[in-house]
Amino acid sequence: MRLVTLRQHGGDRPGAVLRASDGTDRVLDLADRTGGRGVEALLSDDRLLTEVRALVSAADPDGLPGLDSVRLGPPVRPGKILCLGYNYRGHLETSDDPDHPNVFVKTPNVICGPDDPVTLWPTTPDVDYEGEIAVVIGRWAHRVSEADALGHVGGYTLFNDVSDRDWQSRTNQWALGKSVDGFGPLGPWLVTSDECGDLRGRSVEVERNGEVTVRSTTDAMVFGVAFLVHYLSQVITLEPGDVISTGTPARTGPAQAAHRSLTSGDVVTVRVTGLGALTTTFI
Repeated sequence: MRLVTLRQHGGDRPGAVLRASDGTDRVLDLADRTGGRGVEALLSDDRLLTEVRALVSAADPDGLPGLDSVRLGPPVRPGKILCLGYNYRGHLETSDDPDHPNVFVKTPNVICGPDDPVTLWPTTPDVDYEGEIAVVIGRWAHRVSEADALGHVGGYTLFNDVSDRDWQSRTNQWALGKSVDGFGPLGPWLVTSDECGDLRGRSVEVERNGEVTVRSTTDAMVFGVAFLVHYLSQVITLEPGDVISTGTPARTGPAQAAHRSLTSGDVVTVRVTGLGALTTTFI
């Protein structure tokens, strides 16, 4: 399933995206079935998740409103956002794979929805983008084995790890440059693990103003999802809705050579096979 958060006047509501016979995406409101609980609560409740799958299977997409008629919020509201640096070959600081993942934290205030613009604040002079696959935890994970780790994953979505390089470079700790308000577009939907399947062989592309600046595949990832969930859960209990952002591939040579800080009006799209596309406008 593709699960979303619908932004309405009465508050956020969970929903599912279905494909209609004309090829358009339609949206099914799930709030009545979930009691108003969000997508993260749905992922952690096996009984409810089974009921929702049955409801989605029985629905007639042609009678539902179009996805383009609603406004989307972030599919989940993570309590923790754990990110990977240099997790793609070609983006490493050395030619050898690291012994351990390079983990840093973004704080929850960064999270915004797929329809939200990202503000370039007067205090952030050197803003950059990084398109990534985000793993969303579905079940509590505490010191899980690598063999069992994927059973704790609820699904996958897309993330733009927006960063201010000026603040990031001021110290050897990246937190301030990574945790500026609104610097974390997430979405547009969460693809549940059963539908997503294996992440191997997925195309990963990032565009800036229509120009492809990143082109890679998930096969270049150093540490895979199962290992990351296992590794992180040894010291941090992962809870439903938590996000592990798996890192960005290196930019193409021409894109890196021509790189400049983001400016108002720039548009960045993150696109991964099977997970859709996340497009963000900077203002």
